[in-house]
Formats: sequence, structure tokens, C-alpha cells
Amino acid sequence: QVQLVESGGGSVQAGGSLRLSCAASRYTYSIYCMGWFRQAPGKEREAVAVIESDGSISYADSVKGRFTISQDNAKNTLYLQMNSLKPEDTAMYYCAASTYPSGGGCLNEYEYNYWGQGTQVTVSS
Repeated sequence: QVQLVESGGGSVQAGGSLRLSCAASRYTYSIYCMGWFRQAPGKEREAVAVIESDGSISYADSVKGRFTISQDNAKNTLYLQMNSLKPEDTAMYYCAASTYPSGGGCLNEYEYNYWGQGTQVTVSS
């Protein structure tokens, strides 16, 4: 069983930065994928950045060069550093983990069986 708790969201002016954190109750080799997703009002949830079990990282095209996903040395906390924020980045951001792969891949939201409650990011112009 994995519990995920996000923090670090808030309101920021365009061009600013935020760092999101995801504290996981467990991080073992049983983890298949970990990632950040976001959902804006009226839009579908989308993958922002994910890490696969082999360490490979994928980013959404819209955030490449601006966002960085990483984890601490203890491997129990996931981070999302967000720089050069834009109003279109405004969304609820969710941390997610997969411990039971279904074959959809880590970019597929349906691959994940654990989700945090989300943290709101609001970017004003």
C-alpha cells in the first residue's frame, strides 16, 4: 500500500517558479511508475512528467525545458520543479504511482493505482 501526499502548490505570477513535493509512504522495487499529472478546469487530465522503474524520464512537450522531475536520495519523495510558469500551467497537480502494471505505459493515467489528493497551482498574468 502506498500513500501519496502532495505539497508546494500556490499562486504565482507568470514567469515565476514553484516546487512541488510528493511524499510517499513506501518506495521499493515494486514501484513501476511514478509521475505528475495535472488537470485544468474543463480539460482532460494529462501527464506532465513521469519516471519509469528503470529511471527513464518523460515530459509533456508543453513543459520540456521548464519543468524538472526528480527524487531525493532517500527515494521516498518525488519533486517537480516548475520554472518560467505560464497561465496555461494553472491546474490541479497530482502525484501518482503504479505498483501493478497493466501494459499501458507510464504516460497512461490508467496505469496508476495510487493517487494523491492534489495540490493547486495558479499562475496569474
